[in-house]
Amino acid sequence: MVRLVKGCALAALLVLSATAFAGNQKEEALADSVRMALANAIADARPPRPQFTSIDERIKYLHWLGEMSARLKKRLPDWQVRKEFLETTWYEATRAGLDPALVLGLIQVESAFRKYAVSPVGAHGFMQVMPFWTRVIGDGDRRKLFHMQTNLRYGCAILRLYLDQEAGNLFLALGRYNGSRGRPEYPNAVLAAWKQWEFQGVSPVARANPQ
Repeated sequence: MVRLVKGCALAALLVLSATAFAGNQKEEALADSVRMALANAIADARPPRPQFTSIDERIKYLHWLGEMSARLKKRLPDWQVRKEFLETTWYEATRAGLDPALVLGLIQVESAFRKYAVSPVGAHGFMQVMPFWTRVIGDGDRRKLFHMQTNLRYGCAILRLYLDQEAGNLFLALGRYNGSRGRPEYPNAVLAAWKQWEFQGVSPVARANPQ
């Protein structure tokens, strides 16, 4: 009986730890220009196909893809799913001017790479996007937050917005993303996870947006 109680307590602790940092962005008034810029970015339906200015850039990107795939294999065992996820993450992060390693670290903390994760406060998907964003800058369909590219695009665009609002202060921007601005727990968790996804080779450089 004691073992059963301890087992239940441990399971509850694991659940709490997995959801403790789930996204909880706060709805706030946005300037019309900001809202329209975000809406246009989200509405861009082009597929995640990066273009490179040289063969060297292409090779660096492929090295990054191979290294990240090896690290992610235990979390996403299916090769095709893993490849599509990494390609899309790199594309959307680069498109938003973010380090792909930072975005991977945030996803690790937010959802542990679970596509259909839903937090206790209702945040959805890989990057735990709050559904109100679909009304503010999208078409109102919160179900799309379980679509991989849509979720990553929203998450990257929102983090970029918060970075701009915080004048590039990543600590405060991450706190805003989590709804805990000024508190250290969440930013520190993401920054620690970021280090786990840093590319050991030369960082890939390319243009995420097609001509």
